[in-house]
Amino acid sequence: MAPPPAVGVPHRKATGAPRALQAGDALPLPIRHTNLIFSALFAVSLAYLMRRWRAKIRSSIPFHVVSLTEILATFVLVASLIYLLSFFGIAFVQSIVSSTDEDEDFLVASSSTSSTAKAQAPAPPTQCGLLGSADAVSEKMPEEDEEIVAGVVAGKIPSYVLETKIGDCRRAAGLRREALRRITGRQIEGLPLDGFDYASILGQCCELPVGYVQLPVGIAGPLLLDGQRFYVPMATTEGCLVASTNRGCKAIAESGGASSVVLRDAMTRAPVARFPTALQAAQLKAFLEDPANFDTLSVVFNRSSRFGRLQTVQCAMAGRNIYMRFSCSTGDAMGMNMISKGVQNVLDYLQDDFPDMDVISISGNFCSDKKSAAVNWIEGRGKSVVCEAVIKEEIVRKVLKTNVQSLVELNVIKNLAGSAVAGALGGFNAHASNIVSAIFIATGQDPAQNVESSQCITMLEAINDGRDLHISVTMPSIEVGTVGGGTQLASQSACLDLLGVKGANRESPGTNARILATVVAGGVLAGELSLLSALAAGQLVKSHMKYNRSSRDMSKAASLSLTP
Repeated sequence: MAPPPAVGVPHRKATGAPRALQAGDALPLPIRHTNLIFSALFAVSLAYLMRRWRAKIRSSIPFHVVSLTEILATFVLVASLIYLLSFFGIAFVQSIVSSTDEDEDFLVASSSTSSTAKAQAPAPPTQCGLLGSADAVSEKMPEEDEEIVAGVVAGKIPSYVLETKIGDCRRAAGLRREALRRITGRQIEGLPLDGFDYASILGQCCELPVGYVQLPVGIAGPLLLDGQRFYVPMATTEGCLVASTNRGCKAIAESGGASSVVLRDAMTRAPVARFPTALQAAQLKAFLEDPANFDTLSVVFNRSSRFGRLQTVQCAMAGRNIYMRFSCSTGDAMGMNMISKGVQNVLDYLQDDFPDMDVISISGNFCSDKKSAAVNWIEGRGKSVVCEAVIKEEIVRKVLKTNVQSLVELNVIKNLAGSAVAGALGGFNAHASNIVSAIFIATGQDPAQNVESSQCITMLEAINDGRDLHISVTMPSIEVGTVGGGTQLASQSACLDLLGVKGANRESPGTNARILATVVAGGVLAGELSLLSALAAGQLVKSHMKYNRSSRDMSKAASLSLTP
């Protein structure tokens, strides 16, 4: 996208040349006539009000007794004053703000940029020279862009204000990228800039962008789950992962499919507060956990959102500190912002009855967000899901290349006993986080929440007299949403649409997010089944050497990528 023309009203060109368009040409009256009208209105209304006020002083009439004419004159005075200040005072205000507070440059354009723009006629839109290949970097940039980049490099213009200051997110990313190149001396040629909608991330997904990282997306499936076929998108750079999950999906489908159940659906937030004494903290704990007070707390909490509904409040104490773990439903959103607003409402309400309560933080780590924690493993967070399937003996032998007894034995020794020896917390599985991370990235979830979302215990049992295999995964804290955050980006939205869960479910709020959680669990089920089979059959190293190693001459590729 070409950069916009310089801000400011250009001067007229020399006599005989076509007159440049001005901002005032869009008005019904020429700008000079409008200025005269408002100046006259200001003078007349001011003179009239001064005469009336002098008369009231002489006659001892109270100032608050006003006539309709005086009200009208006051309105005209204020309106004309606002217009005149806006028109004539903006340059003065700009010069003050630009020279005294660089951190607020995003509010107004700098005075130097304005004066430069006024002295030049608007140039035709041109592509910013720094936004292309390495050859384009050496091309001369427009003077305005050069001034901005130089200001960022010198520290005079904060990099984070470029989007608001320029009004073009793509151009701002390019200028920030060029400033980074000059500061570090690194070209970062492999990081693409074009082909991304930077306006879509402004204020919600990423700050200070200079490009975007490309990740391949593979499809595993169909995953036959709860009678539906899902083609599961997985964004990953790990070879064999998609292929292995795909094999697990095949084994599940040929055995009749998998089924799932959502045991619980509740996001949590746990603020921490401190009291002068532990006794006072215990009194608040008793109040919050008393069923008689739940309805009142629900009313206060629920007014923050149409979908956020308080479910439970669980408290814990450490000395005179109290940790209050609120749980609530959040519709199709992952829900962290939603529950935080509801919790803040409750804290404000409690402050009246517990004036000695000192709120230390809206999050006290008892939530527990983006950390492996026993409270999530036991109580759950987000969606708690169990997914299971029965794999027929013939499929175990032909598709998975192993046998039921070997799989059951391996799961006990590796996933259960081995994880216990390691002191694992929710890590009683082979590689649940592999699948969770890949699906999270592809569908716009928060990748950091993979920490608790990957907590999983994988169970394998021989059934039907040892002929068939029952496999299940239990995942108590899958944190996903189909609205908000990265789910609205074009690529991630397309992946959600592929699964049929894009956006909010209008008929049954929360259904799309719950389906996505079951797909994640189903993908983990397939991945666990395939990897354990590869380990039991001794195929892991062989498959990785075949699919996870490139035959490309990497030394040659590395030499070609080096910049002179």
